[in-house]
Amino acid sequence: MAPHIILELLAPLVAYGSHPLTLKRADGIVLDKPGKPSYDSPSSFTVIVLLQTFSKILERVMNSRLSCVARACGLLDQHQCGSLAGLSASDATTTLAHEVRTLQMAQRKVSTLFLDIKGGFDNVNSSSLCGMLKAKGVNPYLVSWTRSFLSDRTCCLLYQGSPKIFAPVSVGTPQGSPVSPLLFVIYVSRLHSEIPMGLTLSYVDDFGLTASSTSYRRNIQILQRQYARLKSKGARLGVSFSIPKTEFIHWRTNRDRAPISHAPIHLDGSVSNPRARSVGWVTGLPPQCPPRPTSP
Repeated sequence: MAPHIILELLAPLVAYGSHPLTLKRADGIVLDKPGKPSYDSPSSFTVIVLLQTFSKILERVMNSRLSCVARACGLLDQHQCGSLAGLSASDATTTLAHEVRTLQMAQRKVSTLFLDIKGGFDNVNSSSLCGMLKAKGVNPYLVSWTRSFLSDRTCCLLYQGSPKIFAPVSVGTPQGSPVSPLLFVIYVSRLHSEIPMGLTLSYVDDFGLTASSTSYRRNIQILQRQYARLKSKGARLGVSFSIPKTEFIHWRTNRDRAPISHAPIHLDGSVSNPRARSVGWVTGLPPQCPPRPTSP
């Protein structure tokens, strides 16, 4: 093995901000989803994308550089977690739990709305992303590499009897790439906004809007307004939220003796009822807050 050869090959690509076409070809393994009543629809299958191994080495190098630049240039919101060293799912849930407890100590009612971006990485627009990087003063070679990396990609779907034909792919950031999560997090950083006496917190494509006031019904009104703003910002970026995956909770403390609120929230014509004790958020870890009593 001679690792220095790899570095010598990668150095010009990094310097000139180029990602070669040969490294942008991927194989897509088409697999049946188990338990489907029929397989006459594309939704009955899933595609596992296999990227070039050599390309992943370069992508990991660029991910490391972009991570440093993202922090230094203010490309990320302070309440974004995931895809960055030191900001894990545990950090997101701990931050949420701390904020909820702090607001409860101020004798306020607290509610949180959990949202999931529909399609996630598929919605990243290369031109918009590169425009964001350029506007923040990111080094031109990084901007050029990002544009090159996301453009002119091709994929060959592999299944029994399939022809070995590569077709153009123009859907956001590639699945399985080491740099895709970071590019996505940078892209959706604009969705964060301030909530008076509340918090907008995200873990990659999972958003949590927390509001506090003197009543749970007032919280619902605040969250509905915040969702409308978030939806409007998302539309400008080409992203939307999956309402069926929405979760909602009214937080309570062990000392809370007020009647339990079952007030739901209405979003885009759908109703989300509050969860009883916990919610599944960011990789399935529920935010840990004091459980509410079984009776008021």
